[in-house]
Amino acid sequence: MNVLLDTSAYSALHRGDKRILGVMREAEAVAVPAIVLGELYSGFRQGSRYAENRALLARFLAKPSVRVLSITEATALHYAEIDAYLRQSGRPIPRNDVWIAAAAMEHGMEVLTLDDHFREIPLLIIRP
Repeated sequence: MNVLLDTSAYSALHRGDKRILGVMREAEAVAVPAIVLGELYSGFRQGSRYAENRALLARFLAKPSVRVLSITEATALHYAEIDAYLRQSGRPIPRNDVWIAAAAMEHGMEVLTLDDHFREIPLLIIRP
């Protein structure tokens, strides 16, 4: 199984959330979209442990099973499809999460998240 980690899952992982840890143990590969990195860095900047959090994230990203996903034209096309669907159905979700879902769709990955609004997107597989 290949999973794409969202911000809520990354935070929960470092708090020792058993649901997230269980999925991470099963995962063959873990992807972190650049959008999630932006959210994490922003959160780090607002906190009092910036250097510590940056170092922890750097160690996580250095693992052989973890890779960072860039935003591509294909991601943008998936974004447009998902965003249009959610708006037409009257159930929009936060914009960054649409980008995260688009990256997961582009790469055929399951989304590891604690945010239920991802479930509004058909065909997206959500963990836990």
